[in-house]
Amino acid sequence: MTTILMCWAVGIALPYIWAGASVPFRNKQFGAVDIQQPRVQGEQLSDAGARSVGAQANAWEALIVFTAANTAAIWAGVDPAGTWSTLALVWAAARVLHGVFYIAGFAAGRVGAFATGLAMSIWILVLAFSA
Repeated sequence: MTTILMCWAVGIALPYIWAGASVPFRNKQFGAVDIQQPRVQGEQLSDAGARSVGAQANAWEALIVFTAANTAAIWAGVDPAGTWSTLALVWAAARVLHGVFYIAGFAAGRVGAFATGLAMSIWILVLAFSA
C-alpha cells in the first residue's frame, strides 16, 4: 500500500508543482505575479505559461479519476501488492511526463502520457470490479 500512497502523494503534489511552474512565465510576461487575481492573470498567459496553467488544471482532473479508482480498489479489497502497485507507478510516471510534455509544447508526448495515465486509472477500476 505504501507504493500506492506515494503515487497518490505525487498526484496530489503535481497541480501545485505545475502552478509553481507558471511563476517565471508570469514574471516574464507581466513583470510580477498578480496575487490579487491570479486566475485572471493565468487566463492571460500565453505559450508555455498558458500550458503550465493547462497542466495544472489537467493534473487536478486526472487526480479525481485516480482517486476514484483507488478508492474503489480499497473498498473492493484489491491486494495492493502486485498489479495495483505497478499500475499506480505507471500512472505517476505518466502524469509527471504529461506535465513536462504539456509545458514543453510536445503535444504527441502529452497525449500519449494522458492516455497512459487514464488507462492505468481505468485498469485499477477494472481490478476493483473484478475483486
